Amino acid sequence: MLLLEKKWELPSDGSTLDVAQVIYEGRFKARETWLDGRRRNFAPEEHFNVGGKTKWYGAAVLRYSPHEFEADPDHQCLAWPIGYRDLEPYYDEAERLLGVRLFPAEANLTSIARRIRHRNSGWKTEPLPLALSPEIINHPEEARRFDAFASVKGLKADAERVFIDPIRSDANFRLHIGDAVAQLIPDDSDSRRVNAVVTESGKRFECRTLILAAGALHSPRLLQNYLATTGLDRRLPSAAVVGRNYKQHLLTAMIGFGSSPQTDVLRKTLIFLHEKLPHSSVQPLGFDGELIAGLMPKLLPRRLATRPGQYAYGFFLQTEDGSHPANRVIAGTDARAPQLDYDPRRLPRARLEHRRLVRALGRGLLRANMLVFSRPIPLSGTAHACGSLVMGNDPASSVRGCARTRAWPAQSLCRRRQRAAALEPR
Repeated sequence: MLLLEKKWELPSDGSTLDVAQVIYEGRFKARETWLDGRRRNFAPEEHFNVGGKTKWYGAAVLRYSPHEFEADPDHQCLAWPIGYRDLEPYYDEAERLLGVRLFPAEANLTSIARRIRHRNSGWKTEPLPLALSPEIINHPEEARRFDAFASVKGLKADAERVFIDPIRSDANFRLHIGDAVAQLIPDDSDSRRVNAVVTESGKRFECRTLILAAGALHSPRLLQNYLATTGLDRRLPSAAVVGRNYKQHLLTAMIGFGSSPQTDVLRKTLIFLHEKLPHSSVQPLGFDGELIAGLMPKLLPRRLATRPGQYAYGFFLQTEDGSHPANRVIAGTDARAPQLDYDPRRLPRARLEHRRLVRALGRGLLRANMLVFSRPIPLSGTAHACGSLVMGNDPASSVRGCARTRAWPAQSLCRRRQRAAALEPR
């Protein structure tokens, strides 16, 4: 087995827990320039490193409910060609490997939640499964820095630590890093079969089975270029689906300011659900005062924002955005940057539900005697990128038959339960 990774392993010197380097300087983020739907430049918040986004995700790991595999036409959600029972044994194994567990809600969050769940409010809370070591509570510097940071002590389960490290020394495994895949190479006798890749350094690797797992932004780019080069884009109906139905959820960060310091450490231990908002959920941010300061208006200097941040609790509001074929990833060329044409106005039901979600949580925090500030997450916030390689049995509406590779499922209908950044091995 050969695993190709575009960039390198992260350092273990503590820099991946440093707020200045991770948040303000963006040292570990990719620097790719893309175009949006209006052809304006922007940089997606992507991470290229061994372990991919799982090094940086918020460690929340939830299962889809059985109904989430079914179509929901009113909300523009597509059906999966598989069901919950098909994935159930894999859920069990993944949770075991990741060490998923529940942590008790801390004092501040318990108080806030009790007020939000006021009689007839429609809100309820459930424990949030986290892929964290129980030892993390004995390391405050890591407990306050697991959400959007890479663990130095290995206290957050990620793809490198859980899936790669146990097989590093195996004779039939090789990890090739710092060399991105540039091109997929067809079999001489059948262009529908990929039998090799060429990297940016010019190295060629042949294979009997290729698993394309570069994430919802980058896998379709490689596949689109392959289809165009081989002429399959004109011969296969499934080629037109590649890159389409892109989703990244409608996201808002909200901060509630209380009258006393917020002393919780983990914070991210409950998920908030509303009975009238079935495609939405809320997670607390695992951010302390220093991190919350980064979400405040830029007019307020950071050194001044840190103090009120100590009185604040952060929340991450998420709404399933449905699928629309015009929301898509378009591969770039040597002369043109790749494009992410995504417009939430194509998803009116999702937009309406998300506005209701923001208002409902804002009212709940006011009941908790907190002042509220919120900020929508822009197009560059691609932590939840999914959907651009839709699974299915019909080549006219899915990527089935595009090429004889195994593509990492990118449908990701995450609706009410799945509110964590997806694990995306690269």
